[in-house]
Amino acid sequence: MLDQLDKTIFLFLNSLNSPFMDRVMWAVSGKLTWLPLYVFILVLIGIKYKKKVLIIIPLIALAITITDQVSVHAFKEVFERLRPCHEPALQGMVHLVNEKCGGQYGFVSSHAANSFAAAMLSLLLISKRWFTILVIVWATLVGYSRIYLGVHYPGDVIGGAVIGIITGWMIYLLYKWLDEKYLRSIAFFNKNKKC
Repeated sequence: MLDQLDKTIFLFLNSLNSPFMDRVMWAVSGKLTWLPLYVFILVLIGIKYKKKVLIIIPLIALAITITDQVSVHAFKEVFERLRPCHEPALQGMVHLVNEKCGGQYGFVSSHAANSFAAAMLSLLLISKRWFTILVIVWATLVGYSRIYLGVHYPGDVIGGAVIGIITGWMIYLLYKWLDEKYLRSIAFFNKNKKC
């Protein structure tokens, strides 16, 4: 029942297409498209956290690595749910852009997992309302682009988003723990230096 609902919603959303939106969504789904946004986020984090950015950047990389690996090895390779563009029952019904379908399996969306992990971690770090809205809209748009392009069902995107949100939150907790340890060690070092 849920599978059929997922397919029905997918077919509806995927059918809302046009040549112009094909180009837009292809760009939205591209990794390099968002390079200016990534730089902007790193600049904001650098301004707010100064030297602590040396701890934060590896943690951001860790979050993306975790979501990327988990989405493939713990989900795609385990559940083996065909992408809509590979699903024989949907043959001829899927609007596919540039004839690009991707790997065989689609649950969960790695794009959604990675985007939502970056969004969750950065919004917790920056904690500004305008920024929170910006990154949630960005991550949602990236997730939607995967449905539009015909390579993921809505359930794939939602599953990826949940993994990303949980991972981003856990990495933020790891940062808080490391930051507390760092502050304690600095305080201990300064106390001993004065003695």
